[in-house]
Amino acid sequence: MKKAWSSTDLLATKYDEINWEGEWYDNFANPEARGIWSVKGQSGNGKTSFLLQLAKELSKKGRVLYNSLEEGNSKTMREAWKKHGLADCGRKIQLIKEDISELTVRLEKRQSPNIIIIDSFQYTDFNWKSFLKFKNKFHHKLFIFNQQMDGNKIMDKTGIRVNFDADLKIEVVGFKAFSKGRSFGKFFKEGFLIWDEGAQNYWGK
Repeated sequence: MKKAWSSTDLLATKYDEINWEGEWYDNFANPEARGIWSVKGQSGNGKTSFLLQLAKELSKKGRVLYNSLEEGNSKTMREAWKKHGLADCGRKIQLIKEDISELTVRLEKRQSPNIIIIDSFQYTDFNWKSFLKFKNKFHHKLFIFNQQMDGNKIMDKTGIRVNFDADLKIEVVGFKAFSKGRSFGKFFKEGFLIWDEGAQNYWGK
C-alpha cells in the first residue's frame, strides 16, 4: 500500500512549473511542466497557429518535439513554421511524423525531449487503456494533444475522456485560446490572442 500524503507533505511539495510571463501567464498561470494538456477547437479558428506559438514559447523551458501526424513536413506546415518563427529556436524544436510505437522508442532514449505536441490525438489510434499505459510510462513528460472536432464535440469517445482527464484544457475559438479547466490566469476570460485581425473579424471588436 502506498503512503498517504499528510497536509504537511502536500504543502511542502515542490513542482516543476512553466514560469510564463505576459499574456501566457495572464491566461494560463504557471501550470506544471508534465502531464496532459488538451487543445480543442473547430477548423479555421487558429488552432494550428496557437500550437506553433505554444511550441515556440515552451522551447524556452525545454526541448519540444512536434509530432505532426496529420501534415508531417508538408508545404503548408513549412509555411506555418516560417510564419511563426520556429526556425529561430534551432534544435530546441524538432518536427517529426511518427506513430505511437515509433514515438515510444524515441522517448525511451536518454535525454529525449520532455515536451511533446501530438497533432492530432485522433491519428494516434489510442484507446483508453493504451492511452493510460502510455501516459503512466512517460509520467515525467508533458504531452499536448490537438483534438479534432465533429461540430461542437471532440471527434471520438477516447478523445473526450482524454480532454476530461487533462491537467490543462484549452479551447480555441475565433483566433483566441481560452483556459477551460484546472489552470487559470487572472485574465483567462479574455482569452489568449492568436491573431489580432482574425479575432477582430470574429468577435466584432
